[in-house]
Amino acid sequence: MVSATFLTPLILHLENYLLHPLKQIDMSNSVYQINKGINRSIEFKGLKAQYIWYLGGGLVVLLILFAILYISGLGIFFCLPFIAALTTALFMRIYKLSRTYGEYGMMKKIARRSVPDVIKSYSKVKLKKMLLNEKSE
Repeated sequence: MVSATFLTPLILHLENYLLHPLKQIDMSNSVYQINKGINRSIEFKGLKAQYIWYLGGGLVVLLILFAILYISGLGIFFCLPFIAALTTALFMRIYKLSRTYGEYGMMKKIARRSVPDVIKSYSKVKLKKMLLNEKSE
């Protein structure tokens, strides 16, 4: 049988977790917020959801580009400022997209482009059949 004193710290920890889903972690002088909410999108320093992945992918591409430029013989005094400028542009663009469209806005905008503006049909019968078949599916 498990004693009550053994379960008390576990219960207190669980109660603290349920009452405070957004936990702050202090790492030296910086305070980072960790999202522990259920069904909430991931957010890190203002970037939401998929934009974190876009930024990570962009940084990997820039790292590979730097390696290619440096190995190809270009000087370090050209490579570093060039990659720094591209990195700044990448950060500015990704943060702008995150602020402008939010979590799902960019996907909605891309999906909206694929919806036709006008449906043309020269036969009412064919149009009715087509629309009825779409509704039944």
